[in-house]
Amino acid sequence: MEEFIAAWIARHGATRDRLLPLLHAMQEEAGHVDDAWVPGIARALNLSRADVHGVITFYHDFRRAPPGRHVVKLCRAESCQARGGAAIEASAARRLGVAMGETRGDGQVALEPVYCLGLCAIGPNALVDGRPVARIDADMLERIALEVAA
Repeated sequence: MEEFIAAWIARHGATRDRLLPLLHAMQEEAGHVDDAWVPGIARALNLSRADVHGVITFYHDFRRAPPGRHVVKLCRAESCQARGGAAIEASAARRLGVAMGETRGDGQVALEPVYCLGLCAIGPNALVDGRPVARIDADMLERIALEVAA
């Protein structure tokens, strides 16, 4: 990843404001931002390791470990919660065999929270491998489980 960082810095610069774009590029390239890369990022941008670590852990979209082959993001915003989101989340965790915020041991599926997909009137909602899915109920959850099992 050191070569990736160096090449990215050569194209985009090494100023403090480049941290978020660099982290996004690294995650797009590798699927996550490994904790082992933090010192190299900090050196390249002349930041402290604490600064870099703080940004990675503050933003929910940065992963610190490789994601599952399939990623199911369930909305936790108020509207989806009011429409039964907590029960859907509990059912999804049981059906998919993975706790919220985790990747299943076999690496097949990750279950992650997301905070508002902008589909509030038709919730509860999810993103399944980046595809929005609305009006999740037990039947829809079963279809999602079968899809990510394949």
